[in-house]
Amino acid sequence: MLLVPVSAAEVPATAVPAPRDRSGRMILARGEATGHAHVIVGPDVMLLADRDDVDRLFVRIVTRARVVHEEHSAIGVPAGSYKVVRQREYVPGSWRPVAD
Repeated sequence: MLLVPVSAAEVPATAVPAPRDRSGRMILARGEATGHAHVIVGPDVMLLADRDDVDRLFVRIVTRARVVHEEHSAIGVPAGSYKVVRQREYVPGSWRPVAD
């Protein structure tokens, strides 16, 4: 999972608040193997999904945020706009999303 800084103008006009899970968490990526999740938290964070492509996620942070995960320490994220990129790995003949 990677957060790439983008300008506010690069967040699509069609972006809408992304659905949260049953606990109200904003999930950036869920691990297929473990069920663990990379979750973004903060006082003024918005997780946005492109209405035309719900797998295309963006984060808008006004002051600060943290990415939390069950298997590592929290990672601080400064204010700004970010595109959420699910990292991939090469397998012979193709690519696949990195599995947690």
